[in-house]
Amino acid sequence: MTQIDLNADMGESFGSWRMGNDAELMKIITSANIACGGHAGDPDVMEKTFALAAANNVGIGAHPGFADIAGFGRFKMHLPKNTLQNMIRYQVAAHVGMARAFGHEVRHLKLHGALANMCSEDAEMAEAAYEAALSIAPDLIVMVLACTAQQQAVEKLGCAWAGEIFADRAYNEDATLVDRSQPGAVIHDAKLAGPRIAAMVQEGAIITENGTRIPAKIDTICMHGDTPEAIEIARSVRAALQADGVKIGCFAGRK
Repeated sequence: MTQIDLNADMGESFGSWRMGNDAELMKIITSANIACGGHAGDPDVMEKTFALAAANNVGIGAHPGFADIAGFGRFKMHLPKNTLQNMIRYQVAAHVGMARAFGHEVRHLKLHGALANMCSEDAEMAEAAYEAALSIAPDLIVMVLACTAQQQAVEKLGCAWAGEIFADRAYNEDATLVDRSQPGAVIHDAKLAGPRIAAMVQEGAIITENGTRIPAKIDTICMHGDTPEAIEIARSVRAALQADGVKIGCFAGRK
């Protein structure tokens, strides 16, 4: 039986400002990518999100991004390699340390926003980012955008990894995500999202906007927690997969 993980970006509130409905989404997913304080999140939010994940038996992952709270980590930053790596080390170390302090285990890593998009096109940058994270926590399973430079990087490093596709984003012909500034880049229709993802899992392929099939190793499906339709999309995807006989559960990691 095919098993698929469902993940979402969580813990992206900051102080009194609230982002997303983590409590409801946590009941549907199996892995949570929790912000590390770079693009979003703060120590109190991290603690609460760790506890929420644990209470729902959801796997915990570090979700570092560019240190850009004002831009929510969605603006490109061109940093020297050492600065990039130290930025990631700093966030992952804080995340892992906070989790351990409260008795939780961080099992995976997923890059956020513009950092992730840049690494999906630049294998050297992706390798540098993952090396930095693994220097803090060597046993992390690295979640990568399937069929992109991110996957090339983990295959070269030989670390454990999981291939990810997105329930609420459109795809280019090279398996990268359509830029958010383009029409149709973000999928808001839950009725479309579920069957679309079920078809990709059935075919073992990313289906692009033009209908091209890109064979992919699919281990996990991302549903962004910061869209208004997040809960409906998550429910649609889970229901569509289960209707096809797919088991929902945390990924184990490939090598």
